[in-house]
Amino acid sequence: MDISEISSTAEVRIPSDPLQQIIGQDEAVRIGRMVGKQRRHLLLVGPPGTGKSMLAQAIASILPKPTQEVLVLHNPEKPERPLIQVRAALSKKADKRPSAEMLDPYSVPAFVSEKLGFRCRRCSRLSSPDASSCYFCGADKYRRMRGPFDDLLVGGAVERQDRVNTTRVREGKEELVVFERRGEAIALLTQKELSKIAELEKKAQYKVLLPLDRAVFVQATGASETELLGDVRHDPYGSHPQIGSLPYTRVMPGAVHEAHEGVLFIDELSALGKLQRFLLTAMQEKKYPITGRNPTSTGSSVRVDSVPSDFILVAAVNFNDVQNILSPLRSRILGNGYEILMNAHMPDTHENQMKLVQFLAQEIARDGRIPHADSGAIDELLAFARKKAKDVDGKAGLTLRLRILSGMVKMAGDAASGEGKPLITREDVKFALSNARPIEEQAGEKYGSWYRASMADAGMKREGSGNEVG
Repeated sequence: MDISEISSTAEVRIPSDPLQQIIGQDEAVRIGRMVGKQRRHLLLVGPPGTGKSMLAQAIASILPKPTQEVLVLHNPEKPERPLIQVRAALSKKADKRPSAEMLDPYSVPAFVSEKLGFRCRRCSRLSSPDASSCYFCGADKYRRMRGPFDDLLVGGAVERQDRVNTTRVREGKEELVVFERRGEAIALLTQKELSKIAELEKKAQYKVLLPLDRAVFVQATGASETELLGDVRHDPYGSHPQIGSLPYTRVMPGAVHEAHEGVLFIDELSALGKLQRFLLTAMQEKKYPITGRNPTSTGSSVRVDSVPSDFILVAAVNFNDVQNILSPLRSRILGNGYEILMNAHMPDTHENQMKLVQFLAQEIARDGRIPHADSGAIDELLAFARKKAKDVDGKAGLTLRLRILSGMVKMAGDAASGEGKPLITREDVKFALSNARPIEEQAGEKYGSWYRASMADAGMKREGSGNEVG
């Protein structure tokens, strides 16, 4: 299409291939395909908002589904040393989960989808249960347990649940039902299926640590040691035969295990600090033990060896943080992968203008709450992209700091939606331009400088004046 022929972003075709949705990073996209096919590692270097996390998710989207299921087994001779079993598929006899009615997250009660990790408590929109934060509004959907006593410290139901027990009325009778999370779907278990599960669990003492239908994209940005490497839950009764729980039931996988056969994405890699050493070990050995990490916990005596951790590492850092990456870890990435410098801008050509319009259409469709942009709004946003490339990078072209552009189109869309407009107009974009500014810029305009703004906030007087600021 010629850009002059576009009357709104609704006419723009959005590619179905996630890698083709990444604009201005042709070299990174080409290498990303190689990374997914050849199972290499990748380090992405560049400023925020240039598509690093989007590229990592796109690489995961082209990976095949996991073929290995990982079980942790009870060890009768030494319960504190549970065993690991890796198998390709569940046999009908070995599967402890009987067939059940499968539901999508839209068809279950809202409180059920919230507890299972599908629904956001803030905006009520649905997303993958493997993402701890909402893709749409950024709010935390649930909190990953950081230690054996975390539920006591923070209070409330903070952890994503695998099952939700409730009741329903059928034919005038109330019956117990359980909603169980199975990958991206939800199984409805009635009393009949629950009885079968109880019978099978008596015969086989094992726990599915990594199911076959798990996600192939795992994000561990800012992860704690427990989140990254796994843990063993605390049980105040230990392994007491009557009231305690066996050690194998309390084993929790970490992100390095959950990403087995998939992609482990870590933004701000240098922020892991000393944990980079453990990440390096997991990459080299392709397996990492799970141990209890709290010395006062009953899980501290439990150790599970040889837990698989064969993942593709996609890590991201800003320019200034490259030097803080552990040298052996960076060497490992280069020895079996690539380092890519992300583009911050692209030439202002007709082709690239169309790519930027495609990005705008993608962001509007992904948001789902704002109208499309008309030709006037498109022209205004392209002008904004040119200005940002000049102001920030000192280059003539179109900016690829797309997070800024995404925020701009969303504010303009909110303004248009608030007035009931069918499309985002030039005026809406101008409204966003005048309001979607960093707080430093707003403070400079209002007070003259950031220093004076901070003095006003503290209620202090200007130097050499008897009048208070503000």
